[in-house]
Amino acid sequence: MHYVDSITGANYPLAEPRWRGDSGGHVNLGEAPGLRRGQVDVSLRSLWRYRRALLVDVADAVTLGEGWTPLVTADWDGVPVGMKLDFMMPTGSFKDRGMTVMVSYLRSRGISSVLEDSSGNAGASLSAYCAAADMRCRILVPETASPPKIAQIAACGADVVTIGGSRQDVAEAALAMSREIFYASHNWQPFFAEGTKTLAYEVWEQLGFRAPDNVVMPVGYGANVLGCDRGFSELLCNGEIACLPRLFGVQAANCAPYHAAFRAGVEHYVPVPVSATIAEGIASSKPTRMREVLAPVRASGGEIVAVTEDEIVRALGALARKGFYVEPTSAAAAAGLSQLIARGAIRKGETTVLVLTGSGLKASETIGQLLKLGARSG
Repeated sequence: MHYVDSITGANYPLAEPRWRGDSGGHVNLGEAPGLRRGQVDVSLRSLWRYRRALLVDVADAVTLGEGWTPLVTADWDGVPVGMKLDFMMPTGSFKDRGMTVMVSYLRSRGISSVLEDSSGNAGASLSAYCAAADMRCRILVPETASPPKIAQIAACGADVVTIGGSRQDVAEAALAMSREIFYASHNWQPFFAEGTKTLAYEVWEQLGFRAPDNVVMPVGYGANVLGCDRGFSELLCNGEIACLPRLFGVQAANCAPYHAAFRAGVEHYVPVPVSATIAEGIASSKPTRMREVLAPVRASGGEIVAVTEDEIVRALGALARKGFYVEPTSAAAAAGLSQLIARGAIRKGETTVLVLTGSGLKASETIGQLLKLGARSG
């Protein structure tokens, strides 16, 4: 069990926490053994029920009870869809999957102070788990980040620093600052994806120990795609599923580098025009792991979809009217699912899971404006 340098292929021991290789490139984790259904710890109603599959050997995990979120069947454009409610996490977003594993690993290796850059949800999650672990953290956020998210980050005791410019400018500022504090970026540290792979395990167990035909999810840096690929691949290797599901990633058309590379037939960054999007959680203009995200999407028979701002707003309203109050980033995935259903890429007879990643409570003011909501006087 080791880190793998994405550029040179060199291996590094997990005993030494790192977020990049000696080459300067990001690192991935080597293969993990996964688990079989008899090894699930059913006494735990959290993602740590899959502890045997995780490359984190700790006696006391840093946990807030994350994971084991509901999988609820609902109609979407005439197709039955399993809504995976990952917004029902301790901090209101799927990021808790990765943070509980990453922070548990870093604390076990003696890291006591960390740095992260975030548009909001990752910072809120890391600040909460650092508070639970008695670790210090500094979070860099865009000046345009949602005020409720900034408040959530600060409330847990994090040092919050706003950075002018784009989301990429914030990431660049964090890279520069990483010389003085350990960079616990969820986009660079592979133990974050080691946590998000539990999404695959949960869906597998909740579907009666079988894989769905399709998984549709919003994509910014691609942590859920990475996690699904890793988790379902482990289940396949252990003979627990017969085949991998198709993976579909959805981006906002205003910021869609994965979509551009997918359409170009390449697995590297393709320069693409970027503008503001209401789906701020996936407004990542230059993702770190292009190849690792695009390759499994292609291999699975899935694709990367781009949706307009109007499509996101329509999906946001439609989800809310079904009782799913999510932030615009989650609605982007639902808008992409509508596209896929409309052109027959996803059909009624298939088992489809839509991952809803963030709570609408984090963006209520914005949602009210987008949906033109207001109280009626009595």
